[in-house]
Amino acid sequence: MTKPLEPTLDALHNPLLRYFAATRPAFLSVTFVGCLLGLATAAHGGVALGPALATATLFFALVAHAGANVINDYYDAISGCDAANTERQFPFTGGSRFIQNGVLSLRATGIFGYALLAAVVPAGLWLTAVSDPGLILVGLAGLVVGWAYSAPPLKLQSRSLGEFAITAGWLLVVVGSDFVQRRGFDFSPVAAGLGFALLVANVLYINQFPDVKADAGAGKNTMVVRLGVESARWGYALIALLAYGWPLLMVLLGRLPLLALLALLPLVASVAAARVLWANAGRPEQLAPALKLTILSASAHGLLLAIVLVLPWSRAA
Repeated sequence: MTKPLEPTLDALHNPLLRYFAATRPAFLSVTFVGCLLGLATAAHGGVALGPALATATLFFALVAHAGANVINDYYDAISGCDAANTERQFPFTGGSRFIQNGVLSLRATGIFGYALLAAVVPAGLWLTAVSDPGLILVGLAGLVVGWAYSAPPLKLQSRSLGEFAITAGWLLVVVGSDFVQRRGFDFSPVAAGLGFALLVANVLYINQFPDVKADAGAGKNTMVVRLGVESARWGYALIALLAYGWPLLMVLLGRLPLLALLALLPLVASVAAARVLWANAGRPEQLAPALKLTILSASAHGLLLAIVLVLPWSRAA
């Protein structure tokens, strides 16, 4: 099987296409699913969804995620870990390669990333004005997490805190999408969203395995760097166990409908990914199937749960 071609300036001569591709649009799908899940929890609670608000929430959540992706590329280029990454599994790990392949300059990438994050601020203020002042807390927390994941002085991923940041960030996507519709906080998006957010964190976690040598050489002390690839395999299993255990607990406590157990079906993909990782943790070239299965498990779990929650017979009266 041939590997996807890395970006080049010749292939992306159109500036609009070039900047759009730099956001890594294929990986924005988890934010799309997170927003759908948040809208579904609101609908499950009997809230009449506003299409305009839902569309605006989805669009600007995607813009925020895009900005975080670009900022991550910018700071990984500064640290040198992407340039040194010879074992990357493109397009999943090793960054977008836009800076390393001369498609965008380091300066242009930094400006673009911060511009995307800045564009979310007025949108968030407008959504707050038409929803509830508490949305400011959700939006601000989300922006801080997206920035602090890569950027100094916090550099959470480099301090082995990346998994916590990702879990918090994607839980906030679900909570925020629900909040805009509900105009207030509720436990429902936490009940539905925490398992999903943990599965998204596992996407970032497993992506650290192919990058471990480059990250270690650049002083980027991710959890996998600190633990070493053999011990770090247990971390993947633990995160998956927590991710699927949470919705099961919520069903048992009556916080989610019984049909929500259907969202546990992607456990099959997570187990398959774990088996590949267990056998090939130190062989990056063999990990692509596990990387794909991990993305599949997160997206499928979120979509299945969202579908269950909007089914007429599972909604609140």
